[in-house]
Amino acid sequence: MTTKEDFQRHISAGYQTKKDFFVLGTGILEKNPVKEATVKIPLKTLNRHGLIAGATGTGKTKTLQVMAEQLSLKGIPSVLMDLKGDLSGLACPGTSNDHIVWRSDAIGVEYDPAGLPVEFLTISQEPGTRLRATITEFGPVLISQILDLNSTQQGILALVFRFCDIKHLPLLDLEDLKEVLQYVINEGKEEIKKEFGAVSSASVNTIMRKIIELEQQGATSFFGEVSFDVNDLLRQREGKGVISIIRLTDVQSKPKLFSTFMLSLLSEIYETFPEQGDSDKPKMCLFIDEAHLVFDNSSKDLRDKIEVIVKLIRSKGVGVYFCTQSPTDIPENVLGQLGLKIQHSLRAFTAKDRKAIGKTAENYPESTFYDTKEVLTKMGIGEALVTALNEKGIPTPLVHTLVRPPVTRMDILSKTELESLVSQSQLVQKYNQEIDRQSAHEMLEAKILQAEETAKEKYTSTANRKTTSRKKEDSLFEELSKNTMVRQLGRTIFRELTRSILGTLSGKRK
Repeated sequence: MTTKEDFQRHISAGYQTKKDFFVLGTGILEKNPVKEATVKIPLKTLNRHGLIAGATGTGKTKTLQVMAEQLSLKGIPSVLMDLKGDLSGLACPGTSNDHIVWRSDAIGVEYDPAGLPVEFLTISQEPGTRLRATITEFGPVLISQILDLNSTQQGILALVFRFCDIKHLPLLDLEDLKEVLQYVINEGKEEIKKEFGAVSSASVNTIMRKIIELEQQGATSFFGEVSFDVNDLLRQREGKGVISIIRLTDVQSKPKLFSTFMLSLLSEIYETFPEQGDSDKPKMCLFIDEAHLVFDNSSKDLRDKIEVIVKLIRSKGVGVYFCTQSPTDIPENVLGQLGLKIQHSLRAFTAKDRKAIGKTAENYPESTFYDTKEVLTKMGIGEALVTALNEKGIPTPLVHTLVRPPVTRMDILSKTELESLVSQSQLVQKYNQEIDRQSAHEMLEAKILQAEETAKEKYTSTANRKTTSRKKEDSLFEELSKNTMVRQLGRTIFRELTRSILGTLSGKRK
């Protein structure tokens, strides 16, 4: 028979740490919190990623809030994907009540309400700093994975990027990409064929349709300038890490846009941040709420890319935390990389639910104090099964945990409060200006128009020489409509002039 003292010694030894840490909560044995069985999370291991899972209404979001708070208080910035719009309260102090006083005392922590430094970001029309990226920054590989292109279509996209590099055509937004694709199979068909080989019109049209599908999910507002610098996610204010909340409440029905954005952000962080190696605390932590949206309806190539980045990004000092209803929402290759697991209660309403609970229990270390399958269905709100990594990278004992209450507001900001904070943001002033500089779309359009004007002048000169007896010149279109041979000559001259002009496009990217 196990005793409270046995449990206390077991948990205290498993969660002992010599380095800096934060307290997540305290262990529960036979429904009673054991104040001395403190569940400590070492900062040193937070770049080993994690999972916050559980059924709706079991406290996942509040646990995410607690973790973001504790990181900020330790000077560690974090990025939160807010798909439900319920994390804005991190900017304001919480309010005490009898339950919070009881919970704090049971855990052995002081409840000290405080508002924390928050920055609101958006990829759509929500209030906040606009996050954008250019097509060029994505590159042909990521764009191909987002659009789920086959090998032939990927080759065409690589050709387009190469052509734009040679001709110094900036690819900033989706309009630029569509314009170049149209040029490849129309005005520039012969030039492209000569330099790169023949391009299938059917394949290009398929790519165009997939771009339109992405546009319909709101990607037009995401691609463009000013590009966001991910180093702006690493800020501190008065020694506290800034919590960057990306408001995504209007993106839940647009999984393609969400996965596109997530892949862009992870890739940019991985490519931009220097190698950090092992250190006493992470550089930043990234929390992905409703994480199933990253993987649902995405291509295998896209999922594989995310998996690779999650495996490698910890060397940059970045921890990635997935928040979802069931661990089965996360691919096994990613799930195996998650060092911290916080599992809230699951519901067993159907045979399928019970089967899922059994599978979930197998993801956690065995415990002499709990029947994991039974505990999974009987935990209250704000309780969770927790296992982490200690400073040596060894999994800690599985413990039924009473999670500490948030010190910030457990409700959302009012519209006035939100707008006031956004208006004071320095990043809004930096990134929310509209820039529409000359890029591939405008440059190709201008050159084609110039070619048309030059061709018209050539046609008129030719017509004048052949009709000197006429007192009044016919217009170019009248002349072409009267003479089939002249119309054919006009088309030939136009194609040659167009290829000549577009073949020597110049202009460097700024």
